[in-house]
Amino acid sequence: MIIGKKPVTMAEVGKIVKDVEGKENIQQYVKRFAGLDFEKVEKLMGEIRSLNNLKIKEENIVKIADFLPRKNEELNKIITEVNLTEEENKAILEVVKKY
Repeated sequence: MIIGKKPVTMAEVGKIVKDVEGKENIQQYVKRFAGLDFEKVEKLMGEIRSLNNLKIKEENIVKIADFLPRKNEELNKIITEVNLTEEENKAILEVVKKY
């Protein structure tokens, strides 16, 4: 039975499956595709949330933390539901650049 649904980053998946049987394949996948470790991902997501932009959903924040977009075009492929202004794009990309 599904109790809840929450988007998680690749780094968080790695932390969740730490004690799961048969975890080797999942850990290899996470190691290959996770760009940052869990602590850095949490800081990055916190900084994006602190921008207080209501257009950015939690799912978008998770995708940003996983894909680490460097250009407007890459960010616009993640956030497709709404149009961000140039200033909003710039603010998000400045946060990502730190990581």
